[in-house]
Amino acid sequence: MPTIDRIDGYADELTAIRRDIHAHPEIGFEEVRTSGIVADKLKSWGIEVHRGIGGTGVIGVIKGKGSGGKRIGLRADMDALPMEENTNLKWSSKIPGRFHGCGHDGHTTMLLGTARYLAETRNFDGTVHLIFQPAEEGLGGARAMIKDGLFEKFPCDELYGLHNAPDLNHGEIAILPGPAMASADFFDLRITGYGAHGAMPERSKDAVIIATTLAQAIQTIVSRNVEPLQAAVISITQIHAGSAYNVIPGDAHLCGTIRTFSREVRTLIAERIRTICAGIASAYQCVIDVDIRDTFDVLVNQVEQSKVVEEVARTIVDPANVITRTQPKMGSEDFADMLQTIPGAYFWVGHDGSVPVHNPGFVLDDKILPIGASMFARIIETRMPVG
Repeated sequence: MPTIDRIDGYADELTAIRRDIHAHPEIGFEEVRTSGIVADKLKSWGIEVHRGIGGTGVIGVIKGKGSGGKRIGLRADMDALPMEENTNLKWSSKIPGRFHGCGHDGHTTMLLGTARYLAETRNFDGTVHLIFQPAEEGLGGARAMIKDGLFEKFPCDELYGLHNAPDLNHGEIAILPGPAMASADFFDLRITGYGAHGAMPERSKDAVIIATTLAQAIQTIVSRNVEPLQAAVISITQIHAGSAYNVIPGDAHLCGTIRTFSREVRTLIAERIRTICAGIASAYQCVIDVDIRDTFDVLVNQVEQSKVVEEVARTIVDPANVITRTQPKMGSEDFADMLQTIPGAYFWVGHDGSVPVHNPGFVLDDKILPIGASMFARIIETRMPVG
């Protein structure tokens, strides 16, 4: 059985929706236009709609045939990234500094395709909760929805999510039972030294020298403190300092992220960063303020729901293209926080694309929209069969 014929019939409309959202990207908790499109589409298909969960989140509720009490959640993220697009497509971003460089516009559109199909057929016995989530890109949208009572207001017995994957081939679907994506912490390190004229360095406590020393020292944590068989990444992704050619800055600001699969390693890295900062602050006679924030948990796919995804995928794509032995990803995903509460699974849908996500040249292949929508729809029909 290939993708669902009825959903294939929506392909042109889904492509138009996706490209419209792509052209008007909105970052976390600012998805006003996007959530409005989602709500309007759901209402037009006769779906019960609830707005404002976790800020700009949208929930659609579809009841199937029969009186079954099982409830399954399907989740898609809606936010874009704060970055420029460099694709020159006709539907490229019209908003400077905003770009759907991770394909969340595609995820939203896939779930809309599923929603329309389920509303038209209702060939399941139970209730589907369609979860359109804001602010996945490090701003805590999942936690905001949970704090807002998501699973008290819309209880779920199981939960499923997906992501596009340009590192897989078109027609491939990957699912990894167990720990599948790393936890994430974000950090800010603020150095307060003492500025001086560029020609008089002896009068300064040079924040640039301190920052570069600190950046180098932190990189030794993974190589010299973390046990070699444990996966860990520390990346410094921003350094801010200085404003003139002839001024030694007294302040600098480093930002970055930590990725691990172990709570013990996560704790070790945070402790080592604090210790290194304290030592360098003492050595250079400056102040270094450390802020390390728990951003995402480890994403853990439950075995039962992973098996469901695997079996359903074999009905959507060539069974030889269903991948179950993928390596865990060091990337992170805040769907992990939902899976801390509800058992479920998160899978990847491959598409033709040589450019990775979070790159200015990333392009989503619209041909995967019916694949993702069909996966979600058949999961529902498989887990809540009529009769």
